[in-house]
Amino acid sequence: MKRSLPVVGALVTCAALFVGALPTHSAPGDPNSNNNNSEKLRRAVTVDGILEHEEALQAIAGPGGNRLSGAPGYDGSADYVAARAEAAGFDVSMQEFEYDLTFLADFEPPVLSVVGGPEFVAGIAGASLGGDFGSMFKSTPYGTDITAPVWAIDLALPPGPPNTSTSGCEASDYAGVPAGAIILVQRGTCTFAQKFTLADASGAGAMVFINEGQAPDRTVPLWFNFDGIDIPTVAATVDTVVTLSNGVLSGDTGLTARFKIDWRPGTYVTHNVIAETQSGDPDNVIVVGAHLDSVGVGPGINDNGSGSAVILEIAEQMTKVSPRNKVRFMWFGAEESGLLGSDAYVAGLSDEERAQIAAMLNFDMVGSPNFVRFVYDGDLSDSEPPPSGAPEGSAQIEALFLDYFEEQGLPTLPTPFDGRSDYGPFIEVGIPAGGLFTGAEGIKTAEQAAIFGGTVGAQYDPCYHLSCDTMDNLSLTALDQMSDAAAHATISLAQSTEAINGQRGKGNFNVKPADPPSPMMSTTGS
Repeated sequence: MKRSLPVVGALVTCAALFVGALPTHSAPGDPNSNNNNSEKLRRAVTVDGILEHEEALQAIAGPGGNRLSGAPGYDGSADYVAARAEAAGFDVSMQEFEYDLTFLADFEPPVLSVVGGPEFVAGIAGASLGGDFGSMFKSTPYGTDITAPVWAIDLALPPGPPNTSTSGCEASDYAGVPAGAIILVQRGTCTFAQKFTLADASGAGAMVFINEGQAPDRTVPLWFNFDGIDIPTVAATVDTVVTLSNGVLSGDTGLTARFKIDWRPGTYVTHNVIAETQSGDPDNVIVVGAHLDSVGVGPGINDNGSGSAVILEIAEQMTKVSPRNKVRFMWFGAEESGLLGSDAYVAGLSDEERAQIAAMLNFDMVGSPNFVRFVYDGDLSDSEPPPSGAPEGSAQIEALFLDYFEEQGLPTLPTPFDGRSDYGPFIEVGIPAGGLFTGAEGIKTAEQAAIFGGTVGAQYDPCYHLSCDTMDNLSLTALDQMSDAAAHATISLAQSTEAINGQRGKGNFNVKPADPPSPMMSTTGS
C-alpha cells in the first residue's frame, strides 16, 4: 500500500503474528461447480487456493528479493497472474506504461548484516515503522555488494552525554580507515553536507549514517540526498549502529559486515494485468482490483500479495460463471510509487468507457497479522471526504460489505475513504468504489483488540514495507474472512448493480437495497 514517507519514527519489532485459529473453510473448490451465487462462490474460494498463489509470488520474488514494478520479480508476478487467468477462461491483456522510480529506488533489497552475527531488517524506519535501516544514496554505476571491516568515526553513543559527536566533521577523522571499509558516522556539530562530502572523499566503501541518539526522537534514521555524493549510504537506527560498533567509539570495531545496495532510479516500463469475463453486460462493468507490486525492500506477501492472490482465487472460481455484468479483474503496477498503474488505466479511458464502469472494488492488504476488519467508509459518516468527494454509489458498496459481515456476526470498523489505494483514480472521475483493508502501519488500540483480538500497541502489520513481509507475515483467519467478503461483493455486483445504479440483473440474483448499517457494524474510532 502506498503511503507518505516519514523522516523519523520508532523501531518496532518485526514479529510474525498469527491471529486466531486456522480456518475450517479450506476444502478445495469443485472445479465443475457453477459458482454463480455468494454461498457457492464463498465455498469455492479457499485459504488453500489463496496460499497457492501467495507461495508462487514468494517464489517469484526469490530469496531476499522483491516484486518492485519494473524489476524481474514484478514481471514474473504479472506473467503468473496472466497465465492463471487465461487458463481460467478470461480475456487477458497487458497495459504498458512508463513510470519514474526516483525515491528509495531499491531495485534489489538492501542488505546490512554482521558476518557471523545478526542480519538487520531492511525497510523504512520512519514514524511507527519497524525497519533497522534503509537505502539513502545511490550506488554508482549500479549495485554495491561488499563485505568489509567496520570502522567507527568518533561516535558518541547512548548513554553518553548529549551533543558530543564531531563524527566525520574533519578530514583527520578518517585517518587510518582502510580503503573500502564500512564507516559508521553520526549526526552532530557540523553540517550534514560537510560530513557526507568528507565521507565521500575518504576512500571508504560504504557508510552507515545515524541520528544523534541522545533523545528518543534522535534515535531514528534521517534521510538526505545531496547531489554529487556517490558513497553508498544507508540510514540506520542508533540501535543498529550500537551493534555494529561493538562497543568501539572510534576506530576498528573488530567486526566485518556485508553491505549491499542496488539503487537504480530511472524510468521503467511496467504494466497492469487485465482479465475480464467473456460474458456479461459490457455497458455495466465491475472492476475488481488489487495492486501487484511490492516495495523494493521485500516480496510484499501481505502488501499486496494478499489482495492480488484473493482476487485471482475469486477469478479462478468464477470460471464457469456467466455473470449478468462483465467483471474486469485488474492487477495494478507501480502502486507503491504513487498509484501509477491505476492512474494510467483511468487516464486512458474514454468518457464512454468510464461511463461503462458501474463500480470498483479494491482489496489492498487483507491478511495483516494483527488485523482489524476495516471497510472503506464510502458514505463518509466516519471520515473526512477525499478532495473529489465520494461518488454516488460508494455508500451502497460500503453497505453491501457491512450487511454481509453483520450476517456473519463479524464486527467491522470504518477506514477513511481517502483515495490512498488504487480506487483513488476511479473516485476522482466519479466511479463509485469500495473495498476492504486489514491495516498497515497503524497501531492497534485496546478497544480494537477487545473486538478483534490481537496485540495492543503493535502495528496491524509489523512487517509493513519491510523485508520480513513474507509468507510468515499473514493471518490465515483474516484471509479467510476477508476473501469470503470479497467473493460475496464480487458475485453480488456481477449479477446485479440495482442497489448502486438501478441496473437490475436478470434471474434470482438481484441484490436488495442495503439497510443502513447497525451501530455495531459501523463502530467509529478507526
